[in-house]
Amino acid sequence: MFKASSLIFSALAAALLTSAPVRAQTPATPAAPAAAAANCPVLLKQTFKRLQDETPQDLCQYAGKVVLVVNTASYCGYTSQYDGLEKLYAKYAPKGLVVLGFPSNDFGKQEPGSSKEIADFCYNTYGVKFPMFAKSSVKGSAANPLHASLIKVTGKEPKWNFTKYLIGRDGKVIDVYPSKVTPDDKVMVSRIEQALGS
Repeated sequence: MFKASSLIFSALAAALLTSAPVRAQTPATPAAPAAAAANCPVLLKQTFKRLQDETPQDLCQYAGKVVLVVNTASYCGYTSQYDGLEKLYAKYAPKGLVVLGFPSNDFGKQEPGSSKEIADFCYNTYGVKFPMFAKSSVKGSAANPLHASLIKVTGKEPKWNFTKYLIGRDGKVIDVYPSKVTPDDKVMVSRIEQALGS
């Protein structure tokens, strides 16, 4: 009985093995990152340190997205816009929007803290989850490379904290919004929706 069962089991196993479809090994595609880099708009060919841990971040990872670049500060009359920016990001990220925050101490010395202090403040006070980068300058000859490029392309330099540059999926600047334009502003949101194709 045991021998017969063993023979039946062996026959079934052999049948299953021979009838199972052969799956071709999919070769690794190292060309994918290279292709993404090749399709990266010139404006996003920048690397910045992440605010939380200073890990270098290639902005090309946001190629093909609608990007809202905002210079931020923790002690400004407009600081509460963090809340609106996070809500905007949460609502439209699934459709392709990313908000990029660049803390700056350029205006009124309203961002004096360290990277850790800024990161803790943003997360603990406003629950910020959109990408934030290490503190840098956003105006004049000391402007970080992205803002220097944005200023050159638009002819508009940030006048204060929470200036917003809206960039389309093609890497071209759509518009620039001053500090007083809030994240729920109907005109800006409409432009974002148009850029997302929604």
